[in-house]
Amino acid sequence: MKLTFLGGAGTVTGSKILLEFNYKKILIDCGLFQGLKELRLKNREPLPINLNDLDLVLLTHAHLDHSGYLPILVKNGYKGKVYCTEPTKDLTEIILLDSGKIQEEDAKRANKYHYTKHEIAKPLYDVEDAKNTMTHFETFTTNKWHPIDSTTKFKFVNSGHILGSVFIVLNINERIIVFSGDIGRKKPILLPQYEYIKKADYVVIESTYGNKLHKNISIIDALLRYIKLTYSKGGILVIPTFSVERAQEIIYLLSILKRQNKLPKIPIYLDSPMGVNTTEVYFSHSNSHKLTYEDIISMQSTVQLISDVNTSKAIVNDKNPKIVLAGSGMITGGRVLHYLDKLISDKKNSVLIVGFQAEGTRGRALISGDAELKFFGKYYDINAEIFRINDFSGHADQSELLDWLQHFETPPILTFINHGEPHQSQALKVKIKTDLNWKCTVAKMNKEYYLEN
Repeated sequence: MKLTFLGGAGTVTGSKILLEFNYKKILIDCGLFQGLKELRLKNREPLPINLNDLDLVLLTHAHLDHSGYLPILVKNGYKGKVYCTEPTKDLTEIILLDSGKIQEEDAKRANKYHYTKHEIAKPLYDVEDAKNTMTHFETFTTNKWHPIDSTTKFKFVNSGHILGSVFIVLNINERIIVFSGDIGRKKPILLPQYEYIKKADYVVIESTYGNKLHKNISIIDALLRYIKLTYSKGGILVIPTFSVERAQEIIYLLSILKRQNKLPKIPIYLDSPMGVNTTEVYFSHSNSHKLTYEDIISMQSTVQLISDVNTSKAIVNDKNPKIVLAGSGMITGGRVLHYLDKLISDKKNSVLIVGFQAEGTRGRALISGDAELKFFGKYYDINAEIFRINDFSGHADQSELLDWLQHFETPPILTFINHGEPHQSQALKVKIKTDLNWKCTVAKMNKEYYLEN
């Protein structure tokens, strides 16, 4: 057996792990690289895999950094299946269609305004490619073994990260390999807590917050404070929002504040076609989250869901106080840029960052205190007030990662640490060795790791 990390090693993006055994090749996740240009360029490099030899893709969850390369895989000739849970399939379809549309629009804009270095800017894939990809999906239930062949079976186990997210447990000739994907918080706002796994010979664990502990603060109080500060200036609060999970969490908290009569009487918008569709998918999978029927009704009455382009343009041009949730969460594209185009240079407005911001993204530039932000081919002065709530994170912190690991009954032969920037992964490695006395290594991109059979 052999593991090769084709992404998500030394970085928090582009997750792809190739597992080879018994003349089979399985890809665990198939994510798009985001952030730094040197990483984004990897999306245009061919994978070191003959796609005719790739047997299967197993998907931990729907986020773009875990699913966004699938249309390229299919476009380049992959004919196999993509296995995941039903909510993951529904969310991935929304995410990939949105990604294809954004890439089409970005390429069109770059060509129109001539800010591409290429003769003609081309999208990595388009909406039609995304649609073709979805025909390869097959869904499976959690906590049940499903056969791949006579020697291999897999099981999905809830990871508590986003709707439908799972750990992948593979049993190959009675050797068990566990892939964490992304691990959620111990007490998620909307989801059941991650489940524990008792046995594994090898574990691959993420380390997004491998060096950090989330502060024990009241998120809802912090959210209300920033809303009131912005309202007191007569400004507009823009929340760049991840359309999957984060948008629903914020809407839920806003609905609580509204029920408590604590919100200013201003309109609240979710201006994101993907966010709107995701919210509807969320409501339809009532067995996969903790929301009650009353919660859902309250959420629906709190926020106006905007999909129509003309309505969005009208809201962008309206200068009256309001709260706007708009994609994308790291400000890498989407409708949030149109709001920032109008608002980022005015000090009465505010931008609230509510999630992890990868290196090289505009969101990272904002929280790093940059004076300017570049998009639409030009630079904008950052005069708006920048706020941040770290504890919205859907990723486990160091203590929660250790909590999950400590529930294995015996130490694995080897634990691989991936999906983290170098200092985060190294910190988690030291902590695992010190506290658990486990053998572990930080995964390196494109390095081959042979496992004992």
